[in-house]
Amino acid sequence: MSTPPDPAVLYPDVAARGSLAAALRAAAEGGLDSVLPASPGSGPLLHASVASTPAHREPLRISAWAYERRWSIRGEEPFQGSCLIDGDTDDLAQVAAAARAWHHGESLDDIRRAAPFVHLRGRFEVPDLDPVRLVESEWQGMLREARELEYSWQEHYLALVEAAYAEPALRALYPFTSHWALRFSPTTRPSLTLGSPCLTTGDDGMYGVGTGFITPDLGEFTTAPEAAALAVRRLPAGFGPVTLGLPLGQPPA
Repeated sequence: MSTPPDPAVLYPDVAARGSLAAALRAAAEGGLDSVLPASPGSGPLLHASVASTPAHREPLRISAWAYERRWSIRGEEPFQGSCLIDGDTDDLAQVAAAARAWHHGESLDDIRRAAPFVHLRGRFEVPDLDPVRLVESEWQGMLREARELEYSWQEHYLALVEAAYAEPALRALYPFTSHWALRFSPTTRPSLTLGSPCLTTGDDGMYGVGTGFITPDLGEFTTAPEAAALAVRRLPAGFGPVTLGLPLGQPPA
């Protein structure tokens, strides 16, 4: 791979300000004067973060591309580290608008209205960490991801996620994937509980159910609802109701 150009060549306006944080403040035309974006000591032209006033948001991360003049953003919630918004643009003023809205606690929809390049990941914010709401948020994120995939097997994967979501017993569990195998946990991130059947699909349009994510050793079906129904029947006894998955070493409240 070729060596990327000097950041000062791609971003002369940022270099003139001394850091991406300073360039963001300038691009915001006063909108970030009280926010104080930060750039690291290493790579100040390529990286910046903007803190959030609400505690249920991590600082918005902004990164400049190495080979093309463009910026990416990523906004996460702190408990699970799940992404709520992302996106990329070549307009630094748009990045500044998104950063300002994120900082001031505007809704995710309003952030996108302020900066149309922002991509909503489908999850919604759960400031009180209600595990039932976290489960529904994760399902909404997974459904949106399945609809937006650009792989040849997207149609089959979406059918699998929708079939699992249609089963109340699976919908009540926290969904997650490993190598695109759909699995379920009675605890939320960051401490998932293994033990559920795995649902898989691919280009052949078959739907598998297995004890692991490689071999459909429990059965293969031509429709996603059949696979989801078997997964329900093979759930371990006492697998639920869903509870909050606490970080390692943190005792229950």
